[in-house]
Amino acid sequence: VAQQEATMPMLTVAQAIVLWLGVTMTMSIHFMPVEHQTSMVTLSVLFFNHLNLFISFCEITLGLHISTIKEDYKMLKEHYKGKEFEACIAFLTFPINSIGELFDGRRVWSKMWSTYSLYDPSYQNYESFGFFIDVGNGWTTIVPTTIVNLAIVRPDIMSEYVLLVGCVGIATYWQMMYGALIYYLSYFFNERYVGKSAGEIAGFVGFSNSLWVIFPLVGIYASVRVLDDGDFRVYAS
Repeated sequence: VAQQEATMPMLTVAQAIVLWLGVTMTMSIHFMPVEHQTSMVTLSVLFFNHLNLFISFCEITLGLHISTIKEDYKMLKEHYKGKEFEACIAFLTFPINSIGELFDGRRVWSKMWSTYSLYDPSYQNYESFGFFIDVGNGWTTIVPTTIVNLAIVRPDIMSEYVLLVGCVGIATYWQMMYGALIYYLSYFFNERYVGKSAGEIAGFVGFSNSLWVIFPLVGIYASVRVLDDGDFRVYAS
């Protein structure tokens, strides 16, 4: 038992993702005005922004470590041929043994893309639309979503920047939604779903990418309201 405990990882990938969302949401709710804490619009936008911040780090990793991803994809494709879902489970349970590894894009988070490439090989190809739209989103959405988060959590210090928050929100959430919709079109037009089960495609491709359609719609609504109201009351409704 002692030997088993000694080899247990500090975290798994799935636990790290849950930890990030739990900590960032808890801190945001703690510091935001009380009237914002029960708003479904607020909680939806905030949850998505924190999720997108995490994914942005992974998308930057996609660009920085595409060579590693290509090589890992080749090995995964051979090892998990016909068992792609097992590769997903292997990634989510992949061990993270130290703080350093938690921020190790090459060893840990690049595996998100080599695994996803089993369902869409375009993600191990730096000439594809999927590669560039995600790497682009990684570099360009961190600052805008942080600005929106500040408006939600500390509207008092952002009250002079209503126009900025509204315009940046509309532009950013539209970019995310449009990119996801064009990605769907590319994926199905090129029939990358062939050979995969409907359940796996619906879950691993359909559901995961739909978050970047549904939540941005809420973000666009909130941003339009910010401009129309001239303040941040939408986050208190």
